[in-house]
Amino acid sequence: MSASGTGPGPFPGTTAGSAAQKQNASTCALLTSFDEHLAGAGRSRCLADARTAFAETGFVKAGFLAPDLVKAHLGAEARALAAAHGVRRDMALAETGFTPRRMRNVRRREIHRHGRLIPALYGHPALRRALGHVAGEDVLECPYEPEQYVITELTVRGDTHGWHWDDYSFALVWVIDCPPPADGGFVECVPHTTWDKDDSRLHRLLIDRPPHPLLLAPGDLYVMRTDRTLHRVHPLHAGRRLIVNMAYASRSDLGKPVSHETMDALWAEGPATPGGFT
Repeated sequence: MSASGTGPGPFPGTTAGSAAQKQNASTCALLTSFDEHLAGAGRSRCLADARTAFAETGFVKAGFLAPDLVKAHLGAEARALAAAHGVRRDMALAETGFTPRRMRNVRRREIHRHGRLIPALYGHPALRRALGHVAGEDVLECPYEPEQYVITELTVRGDTHGWHWDDYSFALVWVIDCPPPADGGFVECVPHTTWDKDDSRLHRLLIDRPPHPLLLAPGDLYVMRTDRTLHRVHPLHAGRRLIVNMAYASRSDLGKPVSHETMDALWAEGPATPGGFT
């Protein structure tokens, strides 16, 4: 661990201080690359098109937001964190009609302690401004820290992040690895829906409103209005799905009561008991 208490340890032949300085310099260089990319030619048009699509459907692919170099470094960091700190979960949640959660995940706390680029990007002003352009309103850091940024990984046949809504308005998802659609692991969503935790009406919604698939590839990003879009990851048949999820709030979120029972169950200290939380 670095001298500051966060981030990976020093490289062989270096002191903790010099390793931390190199890592900080690398992160700063990547943020500069990110800023330059967003300021590049044609980016304003991409943001405008994304805003139109987002308003219509509640989700939009947004791979244009980040340069390949940043995606590559973020992917490497996510893979290392998943390998070192991933915890297996297997549960069903009553608040979403007992839909399953079968996955490995890494909590915000471990990412903050041992990662660098993911925490730095999450609060980066240029990223939040770009997301605000897509959303058509201010995009704020999530007030509930455990939900700000997390990693999920599906590797076992049948792994899924079952049907659900999120507590806060927006998510930016970085797709690190995912299989082809025939092997599952793709996103399905039902936009313009609302979550009643006492009676989710999940199956009625799925009958009345057939889901839309969102086909993705490694290196894609997507933005979703997650509090108003019922969504899931289709059960995995083969391969691996690894993503970084960054959650953000709207101004209206700050004034409403939010309970966190599903988040607290899914991201608890130890592995969930097989068979499920209720």
